[in-house]
Amino acid sequence: MTTNTNAALGGTFLLGGDLPVHRLGFGAMRLPTGTFLGAVRDPETGVAVLRRAVELGVDHIDTAWFYRRGGVAANDLIRRALAPYGDDLVIATKVGPLLDETGVPGGEAGPAELRGLVEDNLRTLGVERLDLVYLRVGGMHPPGGASISDRFAVLAELREEGLIRHLGVSNVDAAQLDEALAIAPVAAVQNSFHVQDRGDTELLARCEKDGIAFVPFFPLGGGWRPIDQARLAAVMRRHGATAAQIALAWLLATSPAALAIPGTGSLDHLEENMGAGRIRLTPEDFAALES
Repeated sequence: MTTNTNAALGGTFLLGGDLPVHRLGFGAMRLPTGTFLGAVRDPETGVAVLRRAVELGVDHIDTAWFYRRGGVAANDLIRRALAPYGDDLVIATKVGPLLDETGVPGGEAGPAELRGLVEDNLRTLGVERLDLVYLRVGGMHPPGGASISDRFAVLAELREEGLIRHLGVSNVDAAQLDEALAIAPVAAVQNSFHVQDRGDTELLARCEKDGIAFVPFFPLGGGWRPIDQARLAAVMRRHGATAAQIALAWLLATSPAALAIPGTGSLDHLEENMGAGRIRLTPEDFAALES
């Protein structure tokens, strides 16, 4: 791996205080399928995408055991494509959501179920310790409204046992982050956030101040807050870039604590996303993106 790879151009962050990662990483959710109810994707393509991502300098992959569809699972693809893992590869996963009968994450695990979910990730990834495990709460609802202490405490115990290196929280508000921090160190927060979804700007600033990584899910839109590409058009033209590249460049420029994990099941889209590391936005660009 060399310093001129696309992922390296996005800068680095010290995750958890001891794991250096390129700020431009990869999300594995779209490897098995484009959406949870979509058609199953060719696993051979998923393997190729993962191997190419690492060739392009990606050393931070975000996954979950429940990223699966029709017998194709992201964790299985990661293990097949990349094991034995390099010492510089950080694999983050998340636990909490439970799949319903349709294969969609429609329920939430209670404290007693979390150990089993962590063990599922250990087994399917083929590791003895997970680098980073997020407690994902709230389903598809906005953050807040429920205590996370009892569930986060279970993960903290598993960390003490040596099964987890670092802990994170996902889809949380400031009060829930406080709950987690009262129990154990938090290395990363993963919330919905992108160039046109800035509701967690204050939480991002707090993470930056405290040395916590802020790792948005849906950095390219998706979910319930898509990106209006027309509002990016002027900046896209100035840089000869795509909407995805501008959205990722904006995220990387917004805070040194912001890590991007765009996901795709396409080699072409992977190359496009990694190209965002070359883009340097100007004050004029930022002003246009505020409009």
